[in-house]
Amino acid sequence: MIEIMDTTLRDGEQMNSVSYTAEEKLTIARMLIEDVGLDRVEVTSARVSEGELKSVALLLRWATENGYADRIEMLGFIDLDKSVDWITEAGGRVINLLCKGSLRHVEKQLRKTAQQHLSDILATIEYADRKGLECNVYLEDWSNGALSSPDYVTFLLDGLGVAPIRRFMLPDTLGVLCPDQVTGFITDVVRKYPDRHFDFHGHNDYGLATANTLAAVRAGARGVHCTVNGMGERAGNTSLDEVVVCLHDFDGHKTSINELALHRISETVEVFSGRRIASNKPVSGPNVFTQTSGIHADGDKKENLYANPLLPERFGRKREYALGKLSGRSNLDFNLAELGIELAPEQKKIVLKRIIELGDLKESITKEDLPYIIADVLDQLQEKKFEIDSCVVVTSKGVKSIASLKARYRKAPDDEWREFDTVGQGDGGYDALMDAVTKIAATIGTELPELVDYNVAIPPGGRTDALVQCAISWRGEKTFVTKGVNSDQVLAAAEATEKMLNLIL
Repeated sequence: MIEIMDTTLRDGEQMNSVSYTAEEKLTIARMLIEDVGLDRVEVTSARVSEGELKSVALLLRWATENGYADRIEMLGFIDLDKSVDWITEAGGRVINLLCKGSLRHVEKQLRKTAQQHLSDILATIEYADRKGLECNVYLEDWSNGALSSPDYVTFLLDGLGVAPIRRFMLPDTLGVLCPDQVTGFITDVVRKYPDRHFDFHGHNDYGLATANTLAAVRAGARGVHCTVNGMGERAGNTSLDEVVVCLHDFDGHKTSINELALHRISETVEVFSGRRIASNKPVSGPNVFTQTSGIHADGDKKENLYANPLLPERFGRKREYALGKLSGRSNLDFNLAELGIELAPEQKKIVLKRIIELGDLKESITKEDLPYIIADVLDQLQEKKFEIDSCVVVTSKGVKSIASLKARYRKAPDDEWREFDTVGQGDGGYDALMDAVTKIAATIGTELPELVDYNVAIPPGGRTDALVQCAISWRGEKTFVTKGVNSDQVLAAAEATEKMLNLIL
């Protein structure tokens, strides 16, 4: 069983401009322990602020009442009693002491010798032990220590062998290692100290945090550190969900993690942190279970040919098939089946053609957009007498809106097109557009019906890039409705108006 410690609330909070309230910290910690099943959660650094002390005390009261206090950890410093007293005041039971894992840090930052630093560490551990705290130690900058001062790393690990330390935690603090180096260094320390528990703590500066963490486990590390969504300073830390699936799938390791809860905690941290998940982030990204290519959709339809072991159902998600310019008939079929809509083959062909046209203007069309597209294209007339070729609408505060309209008209299918280039003004974009249309209608001797209702709707979900359906009610000899669909509201209205003109002509 590989032990996993999450440090989203401590190291992850070092991400620029990220800060959690007391209630948010408590919510995240509860989800990490009760829903996700983390073995340990590191929640803060000692002596940050009075507000942080109160925040952590609230979290520890909950943890103590529910039997989780031993799974809550806090970073402490080599300051003899200060960090220890802060943590005990908050109700903590575990301290993760930040020691120096490279000689350069000892000499350049602390301005001390290796022996002086070791003595300070042992004194702080002794005090923590007297206060009843379980002690783990971080060897900060261990990776650079292993690269440039391996004798110092050995000196420190030898010297700490007499202290009551449960875990030795080896951080690649600046993310400078590659998997081969991690394998070599972890193998070396495990061979020298076979009875000790070593954790690996990765950073993602080279994009290798997950690979390095997997290498560390293969070399004998018993525990690993992660953050939700890879939150953390600079390029971030090792991402929790990515490491979990790699440990489960590649090496068959068991962990305490409930995979079904990984997506929900990812979304929660995204909301509380204000840091969006990358669309293509493995496991939790919005697009990672979306097939775009028509070839892939066709292969999945026939025999799941483009599925891999990372099935979305493992994480409470579903595979989706994007609608856009790369879509094929299978993409459309999957989405129609999801919506419970049946179309004849010829209707599907018309709808798919419209999807591809919209795809040239938009990145993708969602499943929720599809009913609007169907209603729009199946309502199209086969022969048009009036077409809007292009439309530019300019609106601004304090002055009239202007619409520049290029359109064409023909009385019969065999007639030559008559072209118009007209400008209209109005109180708003659509009013300006209608002014231009009215001028054209007067030129061709057509009386426009009265506009009696104008309704704009987007699919549910609150997406600002959703397709807009504009439904306009008109009253002439009879009352009728025309609809337009576009990603722009005014252009959707222009399409509805074009349909109105073709009906009355």
